[in-house]
Amino acid sequence: MSDDAQRVAAAWGRIETWLSEHAAASADVLRPPAGEADIRAAEVAVGVELPGTLAAWYRIHDGFDEGHGSGILPSSMTMLPLVDLVDEYRKRTRDWEREAGILPFARTAGDTWSGWYVDARRGEPSYGHLGHWSVDGGDDLYPLGRGGWPLVEWLEEIAAALEEGRCLHRPDGMDERYDWPVLTGSQGLTWIDPRDPRVFPDGMIKLDRPRQGRQ
Repeated sequence: MSDDAQRVAAAWGRIETWLSEHAAASADVLRPPAGEADIRAAEVAVGVELPGTLAAWYRIHDGFDEGHGSGILPSSMTMLPLVDLVDEYRKRTRDWEREAGILPFARTAGDTWSGWYVDARRGEPSYGHLGHWSVDGGDDLYPLGRGGWPLVEWLEEIAAALEEGRCLHRPDGMDERYDWPVLTGSQGLTWIDPRDPRVFPDGMIKLDRPRQGRQ
């Protein structure tokens, strides 16, 4: 296992431990691991090799099941099972005529409007980095102006944000204050703008400090 793959496993292990202790509904939507044959079949179907860090993540969980608590990733995104990644990629390259090599691994739960991608174009400076895609807005490395965020470092920052009870600290020095982790009244994790009362109803708990023990 490469160093980056070990870092992915360690970061996701921290996230999963936190979910098990504080967001049981979100822990319940994690799917079983993808096998090597599943990963290879997905690569053949899209004609693109998954970057090592993304493949390492799929070896832990083949995405999330949709439902309450599935918006585990920042911006309330859910990780796509490999079969849905393949479908999303085919739609992008065939129907939208988007550039090959941009792998959409996450999208808004219950929607197909926008999501996260990983750049799988070998030789590009942004290879293996995070980006945001949308139907009408195109594909942009995230955060804008920096050239992307390595997937493994993003996962490590998510783990730290949950453990410390805070928003993400982006690599460009900015804080994601408009996208904050919160717990629902039904033990699910999601990420919302806590300033907006329309999406922050009673019963939600903003994570503004570490949570102690199993709650």
